[in-house]
Amino acid sequence: MTRERPLATAERKPYLPKHVRLQFDGARERFAVLAPERVYWPDETAVEILKLCDGERTISSIAARLAQDYAAPVELIEADVLEFIQSWTDLRLLRLSNG
Repeated sequence: MTRERPLATAERKPYLPKHVRLQFDGARERFAVLAPERVYWPDETAVEILKLCDGERTISSIAARLAQDYAAPVELIEADVLEFIQSWTDLRLLRLSNG
């Protein structure tokens, strides 16, 4: 049996599942993503995206917020955010609800 691959689209609302946590590691002075038997060390940009993945914001609104924060074209940011969210969804570190 194959699992259907959830696709990240601009209208979807990403969120961290209950078994995944974004947590600041004071000893290393950086954020870690904790999942069962795994630890990920996302870069600063990934952390900014993950902080906005609350299940309330759409990918489009996340991209718009980051485009404003970084003074960058929203189309460029949205493409990068979609790619990031899709890759983390494929790893089962993010889930997507419908917008």
